[in-house]
Amino acid sequence: MGKSLAFLSVCLLFLTLSAQPTAFAQTDATSEELTGFEAEYIVYRFGRSLGRARLSLKTDQNDLYRLDYYSKVSAFFLSDVRSETSFFTFENSQLQPKTYAYSRSGTGSNKSTKILFDAEKSTFTVNQAKPKAWMGQLDSQLYRLDVQLKLASGQREFVYDVINNRGEIRHYELKVVGTEQLDLPFGMIEGIKIKIQRTNSSRETLAWFSPQLNYQLVKLKQFKNGDEQGEIRLKRFQSTISKLAAQP
Repeated sequence: MGKSLAFLSVCLLFLTLSAQPTAFAQTDATSEELTGFEAEYIVYRFGRSLGRARLSLKTDQNDLYRLDYYSKVSAFFLSDVRSETSFFTFENSQLQPKTYAYSRSGTGSNKSTKILFDAEKSTFTVNQAKPKAWMGQLDSQLYRLDVQLKLASGQREFVYDVINNRGEIRHYELKVVGTEQLDLPFGMIEGIKIKIQRTNSSRETLAWFSPQLNYQLVKLKQFKNGDEQGEIRLKRFQSTISKLAAQP
């Protein structure tokens, strides 16, 4: 059960695979703004609810965007609580990270990471370690936001080199494999199905994004060696512009 809970948490970290119509609203010919939102998900394993996750995007007082993720899952006496926070800018249709913070607590060892990005020096710094060369890679939240922007623009295949929550660079390949009607706690909704593959990994992830909700992530399932490890399904979603109705 401990390993299953850990795999579920890894699955949840893909969640912030959540942005918006695109994940942005165009205010005029030269200006773009991301659309703020709040989303809530239920976490399952083999049909059993084990916890919830929340995701939100908003602007902060320093004119930066802030993307926050929080999840809490538990099974019997085991628990796992995780959070991620990214501060970033959005200019010329490009996401640029400024800082990224990650924390994990619960059963087992607590962990935390903070990454600082320096565009002028083209470096990123993990905690207090020596700066490393930065080639513009996104953090593990922002690439998922970028996925939604690319879907909205009509792209169907994309490749990313991502700086993960340990400050390591990982290679992901994503491809649209179809569309499906989904029966979720939120209600019936159409989802664009994407397959996510990682190099040198036995894990495989399937994710569904809904054009009806600004290409928001609405469902995700993760497998390891062909066996299901966990699933998340959308329960509530609200855009700060469209004010989509939340489900009770």
